[in-house]
Amino acid sequence: MPNWTKLYDSKVVSADQAVASIQSRHRVFLTGNCSVPRTIMEALVRRAPKLEDVEICQVLTVGSADYVSPEMAGHLRVNTLFISDNVRAAVNEGRADFTPCRLSEIPLLFSSGALPLDVALIHVSPPDEHGFCSFGLEVGVTKTAAAHARIVIAEVNPRMPRTLGDSFIHLSKITHLVPVEYELPELPMGQPTELTKQIGKHIAGMIEDGSTLQMGIGAIPDGVLFYLRDKRHLGIHTELFSDGVIDLVEAGVITNERKTLHPGKMVAGFLLGTRKLYDFVDNNPIVELHPTEYVNDPYIIRQNDKMIAINSAIEVDLTGQVCADSIGPRLYSGVGGQLDFIRGAARSRGGKPIIAMPSSNKNISKIVPMLKPGAGVTTSRNDVHYVVTEYGIADLYGKTIRQRARALIDIAHPDFRAELEQKAIELRYL
Repeated sequence: MPNWTKLYDSKVVSADQAVASIQSRHRVFLTGNCSVPRTIMEALVRRAPKLEDVEICQVLTVGSADYVSPEMAGHLRVNTLFISDNVRAAVNEGRADFTPCRLSEIPLLFSSGALPLDVALIHVSPPDEHGFCSFGLEVGVTKTAAAHARIVIAEVNPRMPRTLGDSFIHLSKITHLVPVEYELPELPMGQPTELTKQIGKHIAGMIEDGSTLQMGIGAIPDGVLFYLRDKRHLGIHTELFSDGVIDLVEAGVITNERKTLHPGKMVAGFLLGTRKLYDFVDNNPIVELHPTEYVNDPYIIRQNDKMIAINSAIEVDLTGQVCADSIGPRLYSGVGGQLDFIRGAARSRGGKPIIAMPSSNKNISKIVPMLKPGAGVTTSRNDVHYVVTEYGIADLYGKTIRQRARALIDIAHPDFRAELEQKAIELRYL
């Protein structure tokens, strides 16, 4: 019998008993993505009427969010560092707060004391023979938050994969354990459309054998993956990856062998996908999850030669400014890791930072003369190198405003090119 068994048993409580340690005016960190501890959060919502002004500090969470409902006003208030769809309405209605911050710097808010934490709510795998639990699908922000909270409450779920890397917490560091067993949320990949496959084809043509990739989840990354089967010795260093990489690993396309940092390893901060992905990463030595302040550090990213960073945008103006976090003044998401990887790839030997997007959305051009009033500049024009749409690639690096405007107009949707050109003339870009 492992020598940690008594320690484990001494910490086991019900979810209601665990959240009794949360008091009014506490700041509570909530682990996110597909790792939200559902049973603990249900208990916290039940306790909420007895509490006042508890701050729930989170990044991106997947699933329902009863804790942000209007009934929680005065009891629980979310402070999110990235706006996921389940809290977007609350943020824009003023019932929840948003703190802008680059993903690489979010854990530093906790470790520096800028946002001191009273409690961390986490979701882990069962302990190994040495008493270490894995953070599983979400290491990135959660490991540092748990290390700097006074109270750590953990759901222990045998359905949580045991991911490797810098991804463990010992039982002795956990205050309360709540054993659970339920399936984790899943985010299936969609089928790439003809449009996203065309964007993906342009990007795939920029990817050399031996490149290391950062790409997330969504239609455009899926479109890129569709065209990578003839590549060799690709690697992964990314804030997250999904099911799409599994087939490429099994096909021998992703080997990680040519990586200049962590050769042989796929490095990420968190995972979003389906049970197929969760089974693939479980105890898999080629997969390493690390804290986000490491994975997303541009200095670390740049150490990967041929680093390819693929990120998206809501709109791009004719000078190259990228808005990816708001629609005008309406807050939509957050900066995430875009700027971290754009800057890291820009400094990588042979690296390529890429902004990829459809040329239009609902008959509105995504290449615009000027960003909407109130729009956030996620990536400045000083950082942008490549912009890709289904109509081609605009290389903006080292280009004048005049050259940039012309290159961006050339990859805009044909229906909007004449209007963009006229606006560019009025703005004296052309």
